Amino acid sequence: MRDSEAIRRGRVLLRRHGPTAPIWRKRAAILGGAVAIGLVAIGFAAVADRAGDLFAAALARNRWFPLVATPAGFVAIAWVTARLAPAARGSGIPQIMAAKRDPQNATRTLASARTAIVKFGLTAVALLCGASVGREGPTVQIGASVMAYAHRWLRVPVSASVLVAGAAAGVAAAFNTPLAGVAFAIEELAAAYEQKMTLLVMTAVLIAGMTSLGLAGDYVYFGVVGQTLPLVQVLLLAPLAGVFGGLAGGAFSRAMLWASRGGAARLARGRPLWLAGGCGLLVAAIGVATGLTWGTGYAPARAMIEGSHAPLWFGPAKFAAALATAAAGLPGGIFAPSLATGAGVGNLIRWLVPQAPGGAVVLLGMVAYFTGVVRAPLTSVIIIAETTASRGLMLPLLATALIADGAAQLVGRERLYHGLSLAFLPPPKEPPTPPEA
Repeated sequence: MRDSEAIRRGRVLLRRHGPTAPIWRKRAAILGGAVAIGLVAIGFAAVADRAGDLFAAALARNRWFPLVATPAGFVAIAWVTARLAPAARGSGIPQIMAAKRDPQNATRTLASARTAIVKFGLTAVALLCGASVGREGPTVQIGASVMAYAHRWLRVPVSASVLVAGAAAGVAAAFNTPLAGVAFAIEELAAAYEQKMTLLVMTAVLIAGMTSLGLAGDYVYFGVVGQTLPLVQVLLLAPLAGVFGGLAGGAFSRAMLWASRGGAARLARGRPLWLAGGCGLLVAAIGVATGLTWGTGYAPARAMIEGSHAPLWFGPAKFAAALATAAAGLPGGIFAPSLATGAGVGNLIRWLVPQAPGGAVVLLGMVAYFTGVVRAPLTSVIIIAETTASRGLMLPLLATALIADGAAQLVGRERLYHGLSLAFLPPPKEPPTPPEA
């Protein structure tokens, strides 16, 4: 009798605390999902960079070929996206915001394997066509999808916290910026940031970041910036960059919301493929005329940070190319193009205040414009600080971001990603009609 009782208790303990217990399955899902996100982010970065290099090589052979290839590529990408995975269009961040409303069904559409695969492939194809897109937003959607499937495969319920953790890990792995991943989860993805979610997010970010760091090495995305600004120059430059960059970023955000709600489609008379082709032709024309607005804009942005003088029209030209790409509805993010446009804003301000350190001024323009676009000042500051190792500019960056956030609200109060997420929410259910008397 005692032996049978001991066996029964042992089985109960094994179910509660053994390797198949819910707590261990949950931990394995977080660990496995975060490692997978780091691996996918590294692979995605390599594929995206290779696509950009192939486009640059083709451009070097014939500078006119994008006038045909880019519009045709835009049309093909828009058609494939609409046919295979409509939820793969755009950045990917709004999709995860919408998926949090019904996380158990997220893997059916917004965070499904098909959507993630299409997002991965077509973002690379968009860069191969010279589109002004980035891989960071798509990495957020792909990261959330990977984390959700890791939980499903181990029979762990998928909650909103799981999606947020996967998305934050995607940001951290894409930029090699762990703190930015946590800040992004707080500011953009989590409406009610609970202590339980904090631990999950930080664990996923840490593991994904360590995976990326171990394979890709310790690198600073835009290179180290060691410049500082004296207080007198901060008092001049922070309001100047904050107002100018915030207004420009707010204008981009408002234009994107207008385009996403049918404004661009109305110009094309409701023909999405015509819209994609027209936007592709505009992107190609701007790129051929300037030679600098193709792809993410990473190279010219880094050159400006390092002190090179770019043409003053780079910022407005990149603004137009990024907006036209976004209006076409292609899969691809706006993080990197927005940072490049912000570098162009900083380049303009550097021309107005030539006595200030050039790299520091460019960073103020970047944080101001990026804040104006995404309306997340804390995330913006941490991304710029971590991607440039510019710890000495933290306070000027924060002051500029707060001013930019206020300036952007003068253009429009609706936040970009929250506004875009409304298009991915299911239509509200109509109340049942009462029976006739």
